[in-house]
Amino acid sequence: MNKEAGNIGGKDDIAALEAEVHKAVEQGQDVREMVRQLVLRRISAHPLDAASLREVAEAVVRGARSGIRKELDRSAAQTGAVGASLKQAVDGLDVALAQLAEASKLALEEAAGHAQKFSGEDLARARRDLESLEALFVETLQHSASAARDAAGDILHDLAEHARTYGSAVSTQLQDTMAVITHQIGAAGRAQAEAGLHLAQATSNLLHQIADGVLTGLADHVKRRHPEGKKD
Repeated sequence: MNKEAGNIGGKDDIAALEAEVHKAVEQGQDVREMVRQLVLRRISAHPLDAASLREVAEAVVRGARSGIRKELDRSAAQTGAVGASLKQAVDGLDVALAQLAEASKLALEEAAGHAQKFSGEDLARARRDLESLEALFVETLQHSASAARDAAGDILHDLAEHARTYGSAVSTQLQDTMAVITHQIGAAGRAQAEAGLHLAQATSNLLHQIADGVLTGLADHVKRRHPEGKKD
């Protein structure tokens, strides 16, 4: 992982994330991958709940918007190129959220392969949080678009509408993950004893490995299914 993408922590971690995204977008180099790494690093190091994930998504979009502001102000002729950087940042967020969903699926499958089980309560909580990911992604784009009222707002509005109409990386992955979680909830309900595993922690461990490049196969798998710049 790039050192530029890895220094997020402490009480100001959301502000640091926003600043790192701003820097990546402003520099315009490998924006999608930088944002993907930044998001995975942040969510693998903190509790996985809907509120914290929304904070992360909002910070990414704020950072991306501020990162293109200088270029937008400089010349309207650059709007197309600058818009591409904003879209890549949003793609990075989308793919990272999809990898969160896939990591949850892998954690469930790995536990099942070792005859271990998560509690029904843990699974139900994970399902609620994961089910909100798609709406969180689209709503963050839409709210930011409404607040922007400039060329960046127009781009974000189009991206939100595209995701709502045609789906996104995270919405595609959630279909597979929800099927596995639903099956596991049924199994947990039939089980007489639980091993006391925590899905959120198991998922965080996998995400940390993805962010560090250990599980490159998972990262590449999602990127192949949702190549950069592909629009339906």
